[in-house]
Amino acid sequence: MNIQDFFNVMNKVKIYDLTQPLSIHTPPWPSYMPLQIQYFKRIAGAHMGQGANGQIITTSHHVGTHIDGEIHFHSSGRSIGNTPLDFWYGPGVVVDISDEVEDYGLYTPEMLMRKAEIKEGDILFINTGFNKYAWDQPESDEVRYFVNHPGPSPDFHQWALDMKIKWIGVDCGSADHPMNTIIRDWHPKRFREAETKLVEKYGKKWDEMFPPEIYYQVMHLKLFPKGLVHAENIGGDINKVSNKRVWIGLFPLRGIEMESAMCRVIAIEAPN
Repeated sequence: MNIQDFFNVMNKVKIYDLTQPLSIHTPPWPSYMPLQIQYFKRIAGAHMGQGANGQIITTSHHVGTHIDGEIHFHSSGRSIGNTPLDFWYGPGVVVDISDEVEDYGLYTPEMLMRKAEIKEGDILFINTGFNKYAWDQPESDEVRYFVNHPGPSPDFHQWALDMKIKWIGVDCGSADHPMNTIIRDWHPKRFREAETKLVEKYGKKWDEMFPPEIYYQVMHLKLFPKGLVHAENIGGDINKVSNKRVWIGLFPLRGIEMESAMCRVIAIEAPN
């Protein structure tokens, strides 16, 4: 393909924004600092000067759509700014399993592979359907979004490593099941609900299926040291690319000290 043919193709691609809107109303992951925005300068004049609007923001990185870096849970890993730019883009697939999972449910590798073609080395996005409970949606439910969302089955993390998945994106609060995080202790009533459903469906209590010494935040603690990280709170137009192979790009700040970063995420669909 020559340069002009390339430009002609790129003029016809569809670009989808998979980013959740960012606002002071965007909830952070439970216990993290929310976004704060303050004007320090106004056009008409205020505080330190006049002639332009200027703002200061204070926030944790885990607000809205963000990418967890290796050093979020792995001290000798790469920071966001020390991760090569080409790591954040490449071929991938958005797998929609929203019709197969429910509150506290489990998703399996087999479930995902039935829905779409997943190739070795892909960027993998998982649409659980819980994006509909995000803060900017008509059915917004902050507790359900962060506490009730589905999570991976016991074999999922090893499958992701075997498939050499480049990185993962999820449309909910965490790539870990919430009951395999500290949320389990913060919401004991919800944990009892989750365990009851697990026993009804699989005949096992939570710690039988997910021994804590293995599965506590397994998607963070076991995968980040191996370079497999994930983006959380994917949203925007995610439902428009369900079960499609696309080119995915993620754009964080090049923060050398950053353990994670809020970011913009897009999916590019080739023309027919």
